[in-house]
Amino acid sequence: MTGSTEAVPERLGALLAEHASLEGELADPAVHADQTRARRLGRRYASLAPLVETARALEEARGNLGTARELAPEDASFAAEAEALEQRVEELSERLREQLLPKDPDDDKDVILEIKAGEGGAESALFAGDLLRMYLRYAERRGWSAEVIDAVDAELGGYKDVSVAVKARGDEAVWPRLKFEGGVHRVQRVPVTESQGRIHTSAAGVLVLPEAEEVDVTVDPNDLRIDVFRSSGPGGQSVNTTDSAVRITHLPSGIVVSCQNEKSQLQNRESALRILRARLLVAARDEAAATASDQRRSQVRTVDRSERVRTYNFPENRISDHRVGYKAHNLDQVLDGDLDPVIDALNSARTAELLAAGS
Repeated sequence: MTGSTEAVPERLGALLAEHASLEGELADPAVHADQTRARRLGRRYASLAPLVETARALEEARGNLGTARELAPEDASFAAEAEALEQRVEELSERLREQLLPKDPDDDKDVILEIKAGEGGAESALFAGDLLRMYLRYAERRGWSAEVIDAVDAELGGYKDVSVAVKARGDEAVWPRLKFEGGVHRVQRVPVTESQGRIHTSAAGVLVLPEAEEVDVTVDPNDLRIDVFRSSGPGGQSVNTTDSAVRITHLPSGIVVSCQNEKSQLQNRESALRILRARLLVAARDEAAATASDQRRSQVRTVDRSERVRTYNFPENRISDHRVGYKAHNLDQVLDGDLDPVIDALNSARTAELLAAGS
């Protein structure tokens, strides 16, 4: 970009310099020998690209506006052009203002998504299964990969508890799209077990964790107590004759993670460590932001029907997100993975909140 950097805000100057530095690093073949690092740098570079594009377009528009104003007294056509350029500069300035808002430190991360059945018994477990399918279909639509890393089946179908790792491909990241999915999701419908045709309300909880890399969280093996046990199926029925299931207790924090989805004890141990690292990262971030208003605090700790973030009403084919007043009558499409409209509404509301706080 040409022109003096003295005229741009300090934050913008720093981000433009970071983008240029990343471009240089990514051009170095040695960087790509470490795929994890290259992926992390690539995502950060891609996340800065829209801001850089806006800043360049704004600088160009301001230059053209200055020229048009100079020539307007001599040629009326330049006066009209100056008016259009003024509008263009205003639009680009507002866009740049939004792009310069503080970013979530986890916006370059993939996620581990946990879904837990709550109030409602068997119906809640079935709904947890519906939510899992919704997120799997959404991941498929986005071209992401989704891997169920632990699941506890329910007797009549669905899940008591299920964890899935969702990863983007290329420079995209998952966290910016799924970070507001955490909380209690409520369903209103006639359960398959209901003989009188009455509508029941039940709930399932969703927790979204940014997946931590080993460089993000250091786990001391001496801080872990690892127990092994026999995997069990619905109703406690044994499905494995070996002690392949793993329970890891992080002694300093008291966090306990169990995994029994894989047949191998080693695989279950690795899956449990992935979830543990993600939970420790969130715990550390929450502690650091104890006095701040952090969006992860909206992810309720209990699965109570009264503390809901979203309602899925089957009789009316309606989805309602209570945090932003979003409502649509396309529940069937949403459950088939068409989540972008409600996610866009949540992200727009967050942007408006940040703009209002900074004004």
